[in-house]
Parts: sequence; C-alpha cells; structure tokens
Amino acid sequence: MVNYLKLSIRYLLPILFFLLISHPLLFAQTKTRPPLYVGSDVCKGCHELEYNGFMKYAKKSKSFNSIERVKKGLTEEEIKGCYFCHTTGYGRPGGFLSTEKTPHLKNAGCEVCHGPGEFHIKSNAAKDIKRRMTLKDCEVCHTSERVRAFRYKPMIHGGAH
Repeated sequence: MVNYLKLSIRYLLPILFFLLISHPLLFAQTKTRPPLYVGSDVCKGCHELEYNGFMKYAKKSKSFNSIERVKKGLTEEEIKGCYFCHTTGYGRPGGFLSTEKTPHLKNAGCEVCHGPGEFHIKSNAAKDIKRRMTLKDCEVCHTSERVRAFRYKPMIHGGAH
C-alpha cells in the first residue's frame, strides 16, 4: 500500500504544481477580488428562456444603438458619459472598455441588473448572482431627470425578461 501512495504522490505533485502555476485562480480564493463581467451570451446556456425574452423585448439589449444614433456632435467625454447606463460594467473591473476590446459588453445586458457573472458561471450557485431586483437597482440609471427626458416606462417586473 505504501508503494502505491509514494507512486501516486510522485506523479500527482508535479501535476498539482503545474496546475497551481498555470492556473493560480483554480486554487486561489476567488472572492478576494470582485467578479468580472462575462456578457449576456454566457447566460444563455442555462437561462435560455430568460435570455431570449430579454433579447426580444428589452430595449436595453440593444442600448448601444442609442449611443450610435446620438454620438454625432458629441465630444468623446460626452459619449463616455453614456457608457455607464448603455453598456455593461463600464468603469468597473472587467466591464466595458470599447467596442473593439469588449464587444460582448457593448449593450446593457443581464449583468447590469444581476451583477457580474464570473463567480456565478463557475459555481452555478444562486448566492453568486443578484436575484431580486428593486426599484433602487433601476434608479442607478433611470433617474427622475432621465425618466422625463427619455419617456421611460418602468418595466421592472415585466419587461426585463
């Protein structure tokens, strides 16, 4: 029995060492940093019905089109001001940077409301994603000024998905 144990350790240790060096997050406490954004397409695999409803009915699934429509005549800084509400995770770790660098985050997707999905897709645990939205979640972007300016109609429990 001891010989098998020595043999197993002899072969397993180099493999474990390789994994630790090449994939440090595999063994690290991933909760020591904020989760990253993964994009709505990743959600589709497990939440196909919700994803399809969101893509078909929610205007935010195509929100970058609004920026494209109004960007003529705006400064680069003014356009970046639109990114916070019209893209996913702008200004946050792993969030939208540009259409070239992060095209999968260019629209306001699932993670705008539910939070970054990296830990959730790795664990499949409900605790790793925001599940119950409140009006306060919507008011991050849908301020009273914006509601009046854009004739926003609340859809918290019907239009999101």
